[in-house]
Amino acid sequence: MFTDWSEALEAESLPLDPTSAQQLAAAARVTARTARDKDDMALLLDVLGLPTDTDTLTALLPLIPETGDKPVTTAPATEAIDVPVIPLTFSNPVQELLDWASAHPAAAVRNRANRITADLAELTERRDTEAAQREAEEKVARAKAELERAQEELRNVKAGTRTTAAAPTAARTGSGRSREELAAIRAWARENGHQVADAGMVPRRVQEAYDAAHQATARKAG
Repeated sequence: MFTDWSEALEAESLPLDPTSAQQLAAAARVTARTARDKDDMALLLDVLGLPTDTDTLTALLPLIPETGDKPVTTAPATEAIDVPVIPLTFSNPVQELLDWASAHPAAAVRNRANRITADLAELTERRDTEAAQREAEEKVARAKAELERAQEELRNVKAGTRTTAAAPTAARTGSGRSREELAAIRAWARENGHQVADAGMVPRRVQEAYDAAHQATARKAG
């Protein structure tokens, strides 16, 4: 597992369809980061069939987690760790190297291959998780924008309804007079001997008589 974010980001930025040279370089970098020292890195690169020339080792040396000369100690042989190999969809050269190392008779090589496979699987999972998170965030942003537009439309509709309700207009009839005015004409007509119906149109002659009477009243008052 990578403990340095710069290493993880570098591995994540690898092209999805790299060239053979890029694949070998990436495999060499991953191998160097898991090596104990320079000799261990050279041995592992040689076992995996990767370049072990002086220039390559010098370039990869800073990637080793701990560098420097260490006293040589004889450690007891350890049993191989039985870690299942996770099948990954890498490009063929890298996958072939991992398959070969996983089946190697040396326990150290098999263990190292399992560690590299686990690291790559973790990076792949992280990339997929972050991609899913970005997609979810984009969906939320689009939903918020749609909600804001809908709320704005609702506010506009409510504002238009209030404006219409605040300025009512008098209902007009076919004669051009309001219902209140026709009711006043009917009342005047009955008081002055004209026959009019309780509903419907008021005869024009009655309307003209009403207008004439009120005009005469207005002149007298003036």
